[in-house]
Amino acid sequence: MATAKKAPAKKAAAKKAPAKKAPAAKKAAPAKKAPAAKKAAPAKKVAAKKAAPAKKAPAKKAAKPKVKRTPNAAFMKAMTPSAALAAVIGDKALPRTEVTKKVWDYIKKNKLQDAVNKRMINADAKLKEIFKKAQVSMFEMTKLISSHLK
Repeated sequence: MATAKKAPAKKAAAKKAPAKKAPAAKKAAPAKKAPAAKKAAPAKKVAAKKAAPAKKAPAKKAAKPKVKRTPNAAFMKAMTPSAALAAVIGDKALPRTEVTKKVWDYIKKNKLQDAVNKRMINADAKLKEIFKKAQVSMFEMTKLISSHLK
């Protein structure tokens, strides 16, 4: 008789489990109460794990169309450098991106990057006119350069 009672308990637990499928908090509660529910719970967790990757795959497909990025027109507009900045990069009108690249070329060519903290730039005579400081961080550098562009 003991075996007969266990079989209906499993069926009853299986019937109750699909109704409680939506709330995640209620899944753990029946698993602690009855031993029959413990056996059914791992099967549900496996099924839930299999369903989760299937849901993630379509999300990646949604981000699939790759469109070539177009540069911002404000960055690509040619700007005329001031006399102090022209001594470093030249007197041609250049976009902001090119100005920054040329300043970095100058910094690396003259080894003005701080040896210990690479984010800091040690200004030489030409760069001191632009930065107004002996040492500037790389993040502050672009802000100071933009004041020398028209």
